[in-house]
Amino acid sequence: PYYVDINQNLFLEAYLHSSDSNLVLFVDTCVASPTPHNFTTVTYDIIRNGCVRDSTYATYYSPYTHMVRFKFNAFQFIRNNPLVYVQCELVVCRAYDYSSRCYQGCITRSKREPSS
Repeated sequence: PYYVDINQNLFLEAYLHSSDSNLVLFVDTCVASPTPHNFTTVTYDIIRNGCVRDSTYATYYSPYTHMVRFKFNAFQFIRNNPLVYVQCELVVCRAYDYSSRCYQGCITRSKREPSS
């Protein structure tokens, strides 16, 4: 666990340990929850499908393609829940494979037309 004050920046770094230097790491989704075992019911999206949802989220330069660095401000859920749990989904792709998920960036799903 990390202990931070409300509105304090929380810095994260993910590093892929691999002997293959031609891999790229991409942060696809980071979701916060007031409980450690449920990231679907009461949640807060920090980043979803590569799209930033929290205005305090920012990425930082990484000297390696297999490392990502980012930050967001610490916050608290409604009802004064003192703990916030964060779960992130990262994608590993081949470097320079521009058709891979890592190079697509933010994906917004189009809404379906109502059926007649």
